Amino acid sequence: MKSIYDYTQEQLIDEFLELGEKKFRATQVFEWLYLKNVNSFHEMNNISQGLRQKLSALYSIGPLQINVKQVSKDGTIKYLFELEDGGLIEAVLMVHDYGRSLCITSQLGCNMACEFCASGLLKKQRNLTAGEMVNQVLTVMHDTGERVSHVVVMGTGEPFDNYDNMMNFIHIINHPKGLAIGARHITISTCGLCDKIEMYAHEGIQSNLAISLHAPNDEIRNQLMPINKKYPMDKLRETLAYYIQKTNRRVTLEYILLKGVNDDITHARQLAHYVKGLNAYVNLIPYNAVDEHGYQQSLQKDVEAFKAELLRFHINVTQRKEHGRDIDGACGQLRAKKVGEK
Repeated sequence: MKSIYDYTQEQLIDEFLELGEKKFRATQVFEWLYLKNVNSFHEMNNISQGLRQKLSALYSIGPLQINVKQVSKDGTIKYLFELEDGGLIEAVLMVHDYGRSLCITSQLGCNMACEFCASGLLKKQRNLTAGEMVNQVLTVMHDTGERVSHVVVMGTGEPFDNYDNMMNFIHIINHPKGLAIGARHITISTCGLCDKIEMYAHEGIQSNLAISLHAPNDEIRNQLMPINKKYPMDKLRETLAYYIQKTNRRVTLEYILLKGVNDDITHARQLAHYVKGLNAYVNLIPYNAVDEHGYQQSLQKDVEAFKAELLRFHINVTQRKEHGRDIDGACGQLRAKKVGEK
C-alpha cells in the first residue's frame, strides 16, 4: 500500500484528480497531515465519510513503529524504527539551545563503504521513499509532543544516491502547509557525489550542504572513503566552487578526527590549503568508535592543536559537541546491533 506521506502537495493534487476528486480536497488532506499531524483519515472531519473510506483503502497513514528508543543523559534520543517491510532504520533527536534537530536516514543500509562508519556495516537494501523519510520526522514529533525545528539528512545512507525521493522529502517538510521547516534549517550531507551536487545547485533551495570530507589529501581519503576514487578531491573542490557560485551558499566540510590517521599538524596545513578560497568552514567532529573498524577518537590535545593550526591559517572552524555518547550514538550502530541479534 502506498504511503500518503510520499506525495508533495502538487503530487497529491494530481493523485486526487486521477481519483476523480476535487483539487481542494487534496489541499485539505495535506493540511491535516502536516499542520494538524493527524494519524488517521477518520480524524479529517471536513471531508466526506466516503472519501475517508476511499483513502483508508488506498493509502497507509500513521507513525512508524518504534522498535527501540534510547535516551541519553544529555537529552539525545536515538530511535530504531521498523518499516512496513520489516526493515530497520535509525533517527537521532538532539536538543540544542536553538531548537530540536533531527538526524534522519535516507536509505536502508549504505553502499558507500566508508572505512570508519557504522552505516556501511550493513549494505544497501533499497532507497527509502519520501514518505518513509517524512514519517521519521512526524513519528518523533508525535512521540515527544514537541516540534522538530531542524532536520539533518546525515543518518544511514547517501542522500544524493536517493535523489528524487530526497527532493520530494525536502519539498514536503519545507512547504508552508507541510511541516514548514525553513530551508536554512535543513542540511543535506553527502560524501561527495559531484554530479548530484551540480544538479542540486540548480534546484533553487536555500538549504545547507555538508560534505563528508574527513581527509586532507587523496591518499588518506582513498583509504577512508572509496567514493574518492571516482571523485578525487580536486574534482570535489571544483564542484563545490561551482555550487557556491550558483547558490551563494556557504558549504560545511565535515571532518572526523581519527587518532593517528588524519589528525596531525601536517594534515591541518594540507586541509587549510584545500579550503583556502572556498566559502566554506570546517566542522571538526569527535569520533564515535565502531568496534568493527578499530579506529579511535583523537586525543583532546591533538584536536586542539589541529583546530589552532586551521585558525592560524584563517580557516573558519567549529567543533561539534558530542551527543549521545552513552547510547549507540553513531549512525548505524543500533541497527547493526539489532540485526546482529536476529
